[in-house]
Amino acid sequence: MTQCNFEKRSYFWERSLVMSEKENNLVKTGDQVDLSKYVDGEGGIFSVRQLENIRGWNNIQYGAGLSEKNVNSKKLSMNIATIPAGGVALAHIHEDFEVMIYLLQGSVRHEYGPGCKKSVIHEAGDMIFIEPGIPHEVFNVSDTTEVKAVVARSDASEWENIVPYDRNTED
Repeated sequence: MTQCNFEKRSYFWERSLVMSEKENNLVKTGDQVDLSKYVDGEGGIFSVRQLENIRGWNNIQYGAGLSEKNVNSKKLSMNIATIPAGGVALAHIHEDFEVMIYLLQGSVRHEYGPGCKKSVIHEAGDMIFIEPGIPHEVFNVSDTTEVKAVVARSDASEWENIVPYDRNTED
């Protein structure tokens, strides 16, 4: 890890620890708005055309997306995620749901598994599958380019079933 990325990771980690009592280390940012105002449609077919970032979670920015928060979804959610240049999504676990990602732009390093000791790099055009319960931390490997990805979850609630993970543990 470069000194620059280490310093950024340290900054984000320290920032999240300050807010941990309120947000359990996974910090929501931006206005947590009524997402239904971004939805068009009726009769069982709905769309979101507002793809700009309007909210954030765990150092990742999101548009309105589709979830139980704005459509009648019971088992799925989908969004466009943006990780800023040099950004880090702190270590976490998806409890009881799967995630599929299509990387549109940029490159990320996933550090994963017990203690986040394994590592893999993904680039634009890659499709990624993350099984439930796998600890992982995501690093934008570029200091100049943001990462953009389509993220689909088998959880209509989006973030409520994601828990922080301590990289210093072996489980």
